[in-house]
Amino acid sequence: MLFGGVSVPGAPTIGTVTISGQTATVPFTAPVSNGGSPITSYTATSSPGSITGTLNQEGSGSITVSALVGGTAYTFTVTATNAAGTGPASAASNSVTAVATGQQVYTSSNTWTAPAGVTSVSVVCVGRGGDGGAGSADTDGGGGGGGGGLAYKNNIAVTPGSGYTISITSSATYFISPTEVQAGAGVAGTTGGSQVAGGLKIAGEGGASGGSSSGPSNGYAVGGAGGGAGGYSNGGGGGGPWTSGGYAAVGSGGGGGGGGGSNAEERTGAGGGGVGLLGAGTTGGTSTTYQGGRGGSGGANGTDGANPWRTGTNGGNYGGGASGGAGYQSYPGGSGGAGAVRIIWPGTTRSFPSTNTGDM
Repeated sequence: MLFGGVSVPGAPTIGTVTISGQTATVPFTAPVSNGGSPITSYTATSSPGSITGTLNQEGSGSITVSALVGGTAYTFTVTATNAAGTGPASAASNSVTAVATGQQVYTSSNTWTAPAGVTSVSVVCVGRGGDGGAGSADTDGGGGGGGGGLAYKNNIAVTPGSGYTISITSSATYFISPTEVQAGAGVAGTTGGSQVAGGLKIAGEGGASGGSSSGPSNGYAVGGAGGGAGGYSNGGGGGGPWTSGGYAAVGSGGGGGGGGGSNAEERTGAGGGGVGLLGAGTTGGTSTTYQGGRGGSGGANGTDGANPWRTGTNGGNYGGGASGGAGYQSYPGGSGGAGAVRIIWPGTTRSFPSTNTGDM
C-alpha cells in the first residue's frame, strides 16, 4: 500500500525463539525494503493467544513477549511498521513451550495435583513443633516441646494431572512418601519433664534437626521453654534454662529457642521460634528471659512467657516448640507451631535453600 509515495515495509526474517519461564525472546532481522520510509517499530505476535510484544527501533533486534501461559506451546511472527502502516508478517518461528511457575503451601494433610505443564518441583517440609507439657500439683511444671525438623529436596519429577500425598501429623511431615522428603515433629514436653528431643530430618536432601528444650525437674513449678525449629543449614536453638530464666541458643537459619522461666518469678518459659518456607534467610536470634524465640528465615517468633502460674505459651510458625505449663493448678502447656509443606515449580530452576525460592 502506498501512502504519499511510501509503501509498507517488507516482511522481517524471524530468528530462533527462546523462552525463560513465561517470557519469550523473539529475534528478527529487518526486512530488505523499508518501503521508502524509516521503520518505527516491530511487533511480535504469538500463536495461539495473539499475545504481543513491541520494539520501537529501525533495525534488527529482539522482542520480548511476556505473560505467556505455562504449559502452552507457542510460535511467533514479526511485522514491521512505518509511516504507511504495517507490512506482512514473517514466517512462523520455531515452537517453544512456556514453563509454569508457581507455588503452593499446605499446613494439613492433603493431595497436591501437579498443574498442566509442571514436570518437576522442589519441596520443603517442616515438622510440627512439640506441645508443652502440663504442670501438675504444686511442684511439677511441664517440660517444653522440641522444635520441628526441616528437610528439603529439589527437582522431584512429577506428572501433570497426577496427585501426590502430603502428610502433616504429630509425628512427621512428608511429601509423596516418608522416603522421598520428610521432617520429624518435635517431641512433646511431659509433666515435670527434663530435656526432650527436637524433630530430625528423616529423609531427603539438606535440612537439620530442631532444637530441644529444658523443662523443670527436682520439684519446681516453672514451665520449660520451647525449642526452635530446624533451619536450612543447621538445627534450631534449644529452649532457655528454667533455672535462671536465661538466654536461649541461636538457631542457624532456623528458629531460636524460647527464653526460660524463672523459679523466683514462678513464670512459665516462652515458645520457641519458627522457621519460614521461602528458603534460607536470617538466623533466629537469641531470646531473653520469658521472651519468645526469634523466628528464623522469615518464621514467626514464639509467644512470650506467661505471668506467674499460667498456661504455657505457643511456638512460632512453622515448627516452633511450645513451653510447658506451670504447676500449682496444673496449667496446660502451649501448642507447638504448625507443620507445613511448600511446593515450588519448576524444580529445575527453583531450588532450596536459596535459588528462586521466594514468591513468584
